[in-house]
Amino acid sequence: MKERVTLGVVCLARHTFDYTAALDLYKGIIKDMQNLEEVNLVAVEEQVIEVEDARAAGARFLAEQIDGLVVISGTFHLGHLVLELDKMLHVPILLWGLPELPYNGGKIRLNSVCGVNLNSSNLYKSGNKSYYVHIGSQINTDWVDAVRIKAAFKKAHLGVLGYRARGFFNLGVYDLNVFSQMGILIDHFELSEVWNYPVEQSAIEKRKQQVTEIFDVTELTEYQLNKVAELTAKLHQFMEDHKLTALAIRCWPEFAAEFDTSPCAAMSILQSEHTILTCEGDVEGSLSMVAHRAVGGVTPYLFDFSQVDLEENTALLWHCGVAPCNLWDGRCTRSLSTYFAGGKGVTADFVLKDGDISVLRIDSDRTTYRLFLAEGSVIPMAKELRGTYMKTRFSKPIDQLLTTITDNGIAHHASVVYGQFIQPLRIFGKIQGWEVIE
Repeated sequence: MKERVTLGVVCLARHTFDYTAALDLYKGIIKDMQNLEEVNLVAVEEQVIEVEDARAAGARFLAEQIDGLVVISGTFHLGHLVLELDKMLHVPILLWGLPELPYNGGKIRLNSVCGVNLNSSNLYKSGNKSYYVHIGSQINTDWVDAVRIKAAFKKAHLGVLGYRARGFFNLGVYDLNVFSQMGILIDHFELSEVWNYPVEQSAIEKRKQQVTEIFDVTELTEYQLNKVAELTAKLHQFMEDHKLTALAIRCWPEFAAEFDTSPCAAMSILQSEHTILTCEGDVEGSLSMVAHRAVGGVTPYLFDFSQVDLEENTALLWHCGVAPCNLWDGRCTRSLSTYFAGGKGVTADFVLKDGDISVLRIDSDRTTYRLFLAEGSVIPMAKELRGTYMKTRFSKPIDQLLTTITDNGIAHHASVVYGQFIQPLRIFGKIQGWEVIE
């Protein structure tokens, strides 16, 4: 389900143009927008013509705490109006121009696009470059989805369990930069807080039954199976009690060494239940998954660009065994194995399902942020490896894609989700003032 947002909408006009026709169009737009998925609509029904009208509309939107503002240029209008709104609200703005109506007596009736041009120039020259321009008769839903990401970040509560993985310096974040850029505060927890978290034995038994129903566990000892079930129950309860949107976990080496199992299998199960968990303490991986979910991506997860085949023009998107178990291809056997960490690294093993995918990495470059985006299709393959993986052919040749990643120093983790979600993220990049790398 997409993130719910509250949108304000106004129609700017001027009496020297056909404002009555613009008002009729506006009423139809409001009616259409009321059918938008997961949107609370705050519409100023009368046209905003004078400066006082804009100030009154801004006060209403401020009280309603809107996430984004739709500014329709019903006709050409005063340049003050959008600036008065922007001054009060500081939210993403969609500058919406209407298609021109048939001429009447040789006179332009709306001159709406010119109004959009005026507004964009005023905002740009005042320092606001985050607006987005749309011309058409219906709302740009990609912009709405971009606003959902900002709304999701505003509500998000992120946790880090432990720290980033040893040597993974590129996954580290400056907490106050994350707060400055996205408004998110990150809470730190010690690994032992989860290891020692109290849960009912009945919850562990329920999880144990779930594990055996989903996976072939013949390779596991009874002790290992119990540890997976225990950790699944503990992680679930810990996140519920702390009201965490996402949790980045330092998953090695301490988990296997001190808790006697890695979190991979537990993460596979919990992610299938729409819990956002990321490996190796990757906070920006968590942010990427939160963004994917906000725009409607179902069960995003984190992967490595693991292998490339230049002749076949494919890449293997692999991780050690944490992909959501509901994304399995339905053909191979889902199993749990202990192939690393001296037999304590219990991981999920399966091939992921076919389909079109979108890839996102929200990635820091010192104190700035950028977005890495890619899209492709999953190619069916046999189960040949431990871990969870998919073979993918991207829209861009794989050698060029790999060069883009390495030349720009993009981190080796990214979020992947089934479906096409590229354009909303491009717009989000513009709203944030971030570079978009594709």
